Amino acid sequence: MTSAVEVLLLQLDPGLEPPSYAHVGDAGADLRSTESFQLQPGERRLVGTGVAIALPAGYAAFVHPRSGLAARHGVSIVNAPGTVDAGYRGEIKVCLINTDRSHPVGIARGDRIAQLVIQPVSMAAFVPVTELPSSARGSGGYGSTGGILGGGNQQGPNQQEATQREATQRGDESMSVPRERA
Repeated sequence: MTSAVEVLLLQLDPGLEPPSYAHVGDAGADLRSTESFQLQPGERRLVGTGVAIALPAGYAAFVHPRSGLAARHGVSIVNAPGTVDAGYRGEIKVCLINTDRSHPVGIARGDRIAQLVIQPVSMAAFVPVTELPSSARGSGGYGSTGGILGGGNQQGPNQQEATQREATQRGDESMSVPRERA
């Protein structure tokens, strides 16, 4: 097991439990809501956690959604994961969203609303070039490696090839690569 990283914690709301790990070995420490509220369907809300931290240089904290809130209630984080840089000293806030289309979700003061994961990060030295080296993936972006095989556009192989040919002739590189079922 790796040694713990010392993170300075300023408890802005002493009435709340500080961030804590539910189990030994967990990656995320639970963050709690400073307020009680109803999150309506489709609504987003910036929620305080009552804590501020100071991370050592070379580290960042990432605010992740809680899987139980997501699975049971459709609650997630708009900018997941949220990034807390080492130099930030303000309150950690979480931008929650209720993705459920019909049911509001009640959040009570002290409820666990997110998880904070501390990780080492590298600084990049960006080097301008006129051309990038080739790779197996190339410039294939969103959807280029396939994905969900059910539902949606159910074209046969010949229709997929024709659609791809037409898109190539138009110069439309945003078309996804045809996929095959396993």
